[in-house]
Amino acid sequence: MTGLGVISPLGNGADEFFESLAMGRSGITRLPVPVLAHASKPVLANPRRHIGGAAAFDGAKRFPAPRLRMLDRVSQFALAAAAQAVSEAALVFDDTNRLRTGVFVGTGMGGAQTTDDSYFTFYGERSERVKPYSVLMAMNNAAASWIGIEYGLNGPNLTYSTACSSSAVAIGEAARRIALGEIDLSIAGGAEAPLTDGTLAAWDALKTLASEDPRDPAASCKPFAKDRTGLVLGEGAAMVILEDWRHAQARGARVHAELVGYGLNTDAAHITRPTVEGQAATMRRALESAALRAEDIGYINAHGTGTLANDAVETAAIKQVFDAHAGRLAVSSTKSMHGHLLGAAGALEFVAAVLALGRKIVPPTINLNVPDPECDLDYVPGKARAIPELTAVMSNSFAFGGTNAVLICRAIC
Repeated sequence: MTGLGVISPLGNGADEFFESLAMGRSGITRLPVPVLAHASKPVLANPRRHIGGAAAFDGAKRFPAPRLRMLDRVSQFALAAAAQAVSEAALVFDDTNRLRTGVFVGTGMGGAQTTDDSYFTFYGERSERVKPYSVLMAMNNAAASWIGIEYGLNGPNLTYSTACSSSAVAIGEAARRIALGEIDLSIAGGAEAPLTDGTLAAWDALKTLASEDPRDPAASCKPFAKDRTGLVLGEGAAMVILEDWRHAQARGARVHAELVGYGLNTDAAHITRPTVEGQAATMRRALESAALRAEDIGYINAHGTGTLANDAVETAAIKQVFDAHAGRLAVSSTKSMHGHLLGAAGALEFVAAVLALGRKIVPPTINLNVPDPECDLDYVPGKARAIPELTAVMSNSFAFGGTNAVLICRAIC
């Protein structure tokens, strides 16, 4: 990896993002009512007040008005994160490399804000005057397409939508294309902008959203804690530049870490309930592809959503794979601070793991004040931890629908 880009509830840019993680700062707040500005007043008489991880990002300050009218918030995030990654990697695209550069983006919900806005206009205001670019803004592949257009990239341009593992799959599949020699480099990652009134109502109906902490909304997401009540939605994007080792060396690029392992499989058991066997199999596959032993991993950025089912299952799966080493592992869920970015979660948390590896500092799991006997690993509660000997890290992404993706990166010696 030669470039990282982040738009998140914890700041914009990889450095600001990781600094917030290391400080244990929460980006979760109470959201306005209504969440979207298209309505002058709530559609419902007594709408529920939601919590979420909102990114401090104003597209109007970044994109000219004519272009902004064609970009859903999810595409704005993706373009901004990609620009950061390209800039940090000091990439210049020209006729010699455009054909051998791919774009691989994961998103679970695509242009959710455009969809919400269109439905509000049509059903709420009884008007057929929806935005003329609504289809182009809402389609799932819009973010990837705009990145390709931005840099004139003619290599493969692919969008993955496997719910919460989407962007981890995008990164893993991009790495495979590079390993096969089909391309030399790629912009890979994910974007999500699910903080809309309709989307929040739908997730609320699923009974998976966390209850607001009565003392502090910022403390509402409590992965691995006995008093956890569910997940908190967040928004943003994370992009990485993946590059063939020889290509990076030839142009003298700075390398953050080496992506060495990728595991991918499917539970094929239930649409929402995860399985220990499926998650364990994916972690084992990632270790095999990395040619690493379980003992080589020093930190796992867990999927850790804060739901009752996921956290207990993931704990059991880690124990199954890592055996005695599980008790020596540092495991944390950064979702406790930035919330669950759905399709962008895998990429954002992978960036967190890469930065933890590079800085030898593991971010904490905050709000873990009431231990759960079923979740008994070292979750780095409350405070970041320095691990000078850290050489390899794992990032877990497990999804509704059962698609599991695990990424492993190793420090550059």
